[in-house]
Amino acid sequence: MDDLIGKHPKAGDPKAGDPKAGSSDSGPQDIGGAPAPEKPSPEKPHYLGHRARLRRRLLEQGPGTLLDHELLEMLLFAANPRGDTKPLAKQLLSRFGSLERALSATPAELAKVKGLGEAGAAVLTVVPEAARRLALEQAQDRPVVASWQKLLDYCRVALAHERVECFHVLFLDRKNKLIADERQQRGTVDHTPVYPREVVKRALELNASALILVHNHPSGDPTPSQADIAMTQAVVEAAAKLEIRVHDHVVIGREGHASFRSLGLL
Repeated sequence: MDDLIGKHPKAGDPKAGDPKAGSSDSGPQDIGGAPAPEKPSPEKPHYLGHRARLRRRLLEQGPGTLLDHELLEMLLFAANPRGDTKPLAKQLLSRFGSLERALSATPAELAKVKGLGEAGAAVLTVVPEAARRLALEQAQDRPVVASWQKLLDYCRVALAHERVECFHVLFLDRKNKLIADERQQRGTVDHTPVYPREVVKRALELNASALILVHNHPSGDPTPSQADIAMTQAVVEAAAKLEIRVHDHVVIGREGHASFRSLGLL
């Protein structure tokens, strides 16, 4: 009998009368047997809301409402879809000194910016080329005499930030519409060689009736040098023999531009 009695569950045993009681299926327990509270979900990064607000302001109020670092932020969104791009945008402005210089930096210069990476450098490098092509299309819409400012805008976008002198020729048809813009030479920081016969030869190949010569001064000062004046006169004389007119020679600098025609040099 004692053996049989010993096999009965003791009073207070949680398993008494309920085979499921006390099993591990009941989940975590804290003091008193109540379920343990669930862990709070992690908060979303603060910059996700900032991105949405920035996009909304751009679309509703226009890009002119964005500050320089905000424009860089939005460009870098594509290269860094999940991270906070605001510190990097401000770092770029601090390093290069302005939005203009940050967007005209070379890939080698951008590679030195910590945290930018190849994707970010690629995004920033493509912006000036997109701007150049847009300006070129706008300059091609009408005869250059009717859209001179657009032509100057294009020349500035194309050449103002070059680190060495580059000599371009704009070839025009009989209606003074732009046929092509071609770089003829790339020189040093203060000189580029120009061969008048090669300029005229290319004009004949393109069936151009007129030319506009353009080059840049990396120093920033667009004032024509004596060498610029002499070279221009040589091109004018070579072109005149084939009834090709040189409308102007424009020198581009970061501080503005100089027109040979406006200065009375043509």
